[in-house]
Amino acid sequence: MQEIELKFLVPEYKVNALMRQANIKSSQTSQLAAHYFDTPTQQLAKAGIALRIRKEGDEWVQTIKTAGDGMAARLEHNHTLDAQQLPKTQADALSPDLEIYHDTALEDTLSQLDIDELSNQLVQLYVTDVERITRLVKKEGNVIEVAYDQGQVIHGEDKSQQQHIHEIEFELLQGDTAYLFEVAKTWCKRYKLCLSTVTKAERGSLLLANKTHSDAVKSDLKQLAISKKMSQPAFMRAIVHNCMIQILPNASAIAAGSKDGNHVHQLRVGIRRLRTALKFFADFSEQINTDWIPVLKQTFSLLGEYRDREILQIKTQPMLEEQGAPFVDWQEERQSLKILPIDAVQANDFQLTLLELIEYTMSDPDLESNSNKKAKAKVTKTLDKLFAKIANASEHFDTLDIEAQHDVRKRLKSLRYISEFAAPIFKKKKHKKFLKYLEPAQDVLGEYNDSLVGHDFYQQKVTDDANAWFAVGYFGAQEKHAAKRCAESLKSVKNAPKFW
Repeated sequence: MQEIELKFLVPEYKVNALMRQANIKSSQTSQLAAHYFDTPTQQLAKAGIALRIRKEGDEWVQTIKTAGDGMAARLEHNHTLDAQQLPKTQADALSPDLEIYHDTALEDTLSQLDIDELSNQLVQLYVTDVERITRLVKKEGNVIEVAYDQGQVIHGEDKSQQQHIHEIEFELLQGDTAYLFEVAKTWCKRYKLCLSTVTKAERGSLLLANKTHSDAVKSDLKQLAISKKMSQPAFMRAIVHNCMIQILPNASAIAAGSKDGNHVHQLRVGIRRLRTALKFFADFSEQINTDWIPVLKQTFSLLGEYRDREILQIKTQPMLEEQGAPFVDWQEERQSLKILPIDAVQANDFQLTLLELIEYTMSDPDLESNSNKKAKAKVTKTLDKLFAKIANASEHFDTLDIEAQHDVRKRLKSLRYISEFAAPIFKKKKHKKFLKYLEPAQDVLGEYNDSLVGHDFYQQKVTDDANAWFAVGYFGAQEKHAAKRCAESLKSVKNAPKFW
């Protein structure tokens, strides 16, 4: 069966208020100890599969889950183990039975793995010990299970190694997904919840790796589900979905406390890709909410303020010191920011926007009035217009003012992202050849922009640190040369073979 579930982190200052809603008279409390199995090299986890055996009441239930759509939907199969499959009831004697997945919906998923070989290698890697409070929320035939979990994930070989679990889940048991999102948004507003993509299985894997957060997630075009004759509404949903599977895990890590600049960077890339799609293809879908745009823009900008200062510390200043520059300390500028990435991501308007975007991707494109319109013709026109503007700018880029140059850089990024979105509609091999012209120019313009940003910061810094004058002079001397280099790189784009 398919499990449709939304998971959230719970802020400490809202726990008492939330408990009053979770722990009502009709709610149930249970202690759940789940034993997770995998090979020593975690073959199942690498394939996006979690396998557990959990005591539920008087029964032991074996469950397998797949990664699903990367957001809210996952394939789940539950099997109550009988006496023959459970010769002993002691937890340390538990052993999963993979044979039961033959002739089920999971057989195709497991076909990539050798079940017999896996069965011989499975070991218990970690245990989750959780107190769960559950209640049902019902309305007009719709049923949502709200599950509030607190507990620990415990290392299978060293019980002293543990990580805390504190989350709330909303699972659709019956009815329309719209009601799931209605309930989730209500609780999100009231208790300032933050979406989390980290499953209990992933928490176990992180514990084994001695990590607190998963690595930053880059865009994955292999998961871009676009076909040649796709309608405009379906095309738009596929793009939003692809952007969201980059945005959500990075936002989740930041909301959980990650200070890794890579999470910030990849979240900004995901948001930029999404904003590009919403800007150029807004009329592809009548269900696009225009309120998403300002929230995404504000979050992007706030994250950018932090990222710019981080780049000064970890990239720009070391580069300058290699050129003989004296040391300039940027710690104060980073620490003086009033809004940090965690604040921007935990902001309620951003979290609600993420929820609405997930809901949008799960809605039916065939219900829209323009579902008979194909995406290809409009996508082609968009690519032509962007390409023409960039080709024109290549002739005089170095004579443009800074703001106009910045616009060209943004158009180049837009062309890159839209070409990636559109590639499945056309010939992918030609698209790869086109990117070989595009990517170097994007890198050159990116470096130029970093220099301009750095120049501005160092000019401000000279008022209280004379050491900053070296950078001001360095960037000033390099600026014209760098602008000409950008113009030359854009001319190579002008000569790129179109794939559309």
